[in-house]
Amino acid sequence: MQKNCLECGEKIVGRTDKKFCDDSCRNSYNNKVNKDRKNIVRNTNNWLRKNYRILEQLNPDQKTKVSRSKLTEKGFDFNYFTSIYTTKAGTVYYFVYDQGYLPLEGDYFALVKRDS
Repeated sequence: MQKNCLECGEKIVGRTDKKFCDDSCRNSYNNKVNKDRKNIVRNTNNWLRKNYRILEQLNPDQKTKVSRSKLTEKGFDFNYFTSIYTTKAGTVYYFVYDQGYLPLEGDYFALVKRDS
């Protein structure tokens, strides 16, 4: 039984389980198939990276207080964080990797850095 490459349609020579004629066709095919998933991952990582830089910039001493307006002015997006930490007392911290923030009264946030 003759098989053709899933990407270019050329005849495949070699093992019977091959799906592509070469690495270039395999890569091209998989890039097309995974394009949507790659875009969402890339966009999410870009937001996480941006949020991390903002927290790092506003928190040079590893513990400070900042207003919501200052964060949003810099482009911070509260929808993107990597983890949530809840203390025994029920206080909820949001983290972007090791940079965290805690919502306070009056539209302020405590910024913290978790020890590595």
